[in-house]
Amino acid sequence: MSWLREDSDGVVLTLHIQPGAKRTETAGLHGDALKIRLAAPPVDGRANDALVAFLAKALGVPKAHVDLVAGQSSRAKRVRVAGVSAAAATAALS
Repeated sequence: MSWLREDSDGVVLTLHIQPGAKRTETAGLHGDALKIRLAAPPVDGRANDALVAFLAKALGVPKAHVDLVAGQSSRAKRVRVAGVSAAAATAALS
């Protein structure tokens, strides 16, 4: 998967975020990234907080295991999730 890379302690996800959607959900691929729609608006970091909460719940890990590596103020983001295998992440998010 081009949007998913396994590293020593988990996975790194390449994401395209669409804030302000009707509901929070995965929405297929956007180029080489997994598209995620977020119900939260892109104001005061609320979309980033919603993304971390969504990924933690979907992957069954604590929020502390989800780290926004790149793209804090961009729709294109890279997120590292500790304690998750590539197979588990693919199954949970596809």
